[in-house]
Amino acid sequence: MEPQQSALANLFNIPELRKRVLYVMGALAVFRIGAAIPIPGINSEALRSIFQSHSNGLLGFLDVFSGGALGRFSILSMGVMPYINASIIMSLVTGAHVIPYLDHLSKEGELGRKKINQITRVFALGLAAFQSFGLTMAMSHLPVPGNLPVVIDPSPMFYFVTVLTLTTGTMFVMWLGEQMTERGIGNGISLIIFAGIVDRMPSALMNMIKLVQLEEISILLLLFIMIMVFAVMAGVVWVETAQRKIPVQYAKRMVGRKMYGGASSFLPIKIDQSGVIAVIFAVALLTMPLTVAQFNPNAPWAQAIANFVSRGNWLYEIIYAFLIVFFCYFYNSVSFNPKELSENMKKWGGFVPGIRPGEPTAEYIEWILNRITLGGALFVVCIAILPDIMRQQFNVPFYFGGTSLLIVVGVALDTIGQLEAHLIMRNYEPMIKGAKIKGRWFNVGNA
Repeated sequence: MEPQQSALANLFNIPELRKRVLYVMGALAVFRIGAAIPIPGINSEALRSIFQSHSNGLLGFLDVFSGGALGRFSILSMGVMPYINASIIMSLVTGAHVIPYLDHLSKEGELGRKKINQITRVFALGLAAFQSFGLTMAMSHLPVPGNLPVVIDPSPMFYFVTVLTLTTGTMFVMWLGEQMTERGIGNGISLIIFAGIVDRMPSALMNMIKLVQLEEISILLLLFIMIMVFAVMAGVVWVETAQRKIPVQYAKRMVGRKMYGGASSFLPIKIDQSGVIAVIFAVALLTMPLTVAQFNPNAPWAQAIANFVSRGNWLYEIIYAFLIVFFCYFYNSVSFNPKELSENMKKWGGFVPGIRPGEPTAEYIEWILNRITLGGALFVVCIAILPDIMRQQFNVPFYFGGTSLLIVVGVALDTIGQLEAHLIMRNYEPMIKGAKIKGRWFNVGNA
């Protein structure tokens, strides 16, 4: 068999790898089926009217992350957002050494990691229950065009069953993602978000075709939009794989009768360390006031909050951009320790040419990290606000947005990289001959 033909076929020639790939495909199919099952007692026409009127707002953005489940108000409407929020908060709190108990657990190795994951699950359960109750209240009180009620019978039993169902759905998706990570390929939570975004691609393409048929946009404008989409994808790939390599020289030293060291290496620092974590955490922070407002959506203060978080508001975009830059730096501060790195280099006889070991090396690494983080953060900001600009200027469906592309490309690079690692480990050809994938995706729960 030719190498080009065997590159993809080898995925199913290896029993272990075939089992992992099929497990991921089956789990994603289960998630998509669950996302299509609606909550009983919901008026689908009224619900569709709400999401059509809020498609350009934060509600439409959260619907993208849920893979359209929120727009159907299905049993998996909450998706993985509560678990992601809990995981990011726990990771940042642990890395910042805010709680001594968590700091102690983080130093206990595998046992400590399991305990932190267990605490994260309990935290996610609380967040899911709170957000589910707020979402249920919002669906019952949101104004609908035509005065159609979303909830047919808003009884106490309906609230109880709906909150319980949504909370259970979130915990099921969390469990499903963890099983995909353990028994499949790639990060399960990331793949669930990836599948939800990709699922919207056919409808987005159909919307674009309808706009051309209705002559609302020209063919030249459509070609320009598609060129912009591919340009954004190329930029995301470049940033996701770009590294700043700091040269490191190891001094020769005698250990017994053998000579060690004397080798040259480099310290790779990614331009975008946080990836999409900064974007998700910024959105989570901006969503918190909206979650509180859902308990009384008809109040003037709640409507003011809803108007503020409508995407396209310049004040919202400025705060959104500021939060992304802030969390890019904050994530680096808790996940990358230049002092600890310089001490380890000094311990093993490594040094940066022209820089003294110890504190000067730490300051040099931190100086480089701050510079490249600024560039990466500004790129992520441009990618995050690009959907609003394209939608306002060219009436482009939200799918063709940078945040979605950032997630899709990041997950695809990481998954392909793991598949190639399995193939190369067994002396098979890589999936893309002559290319080396170095993508990465955040590991929710262990970031």
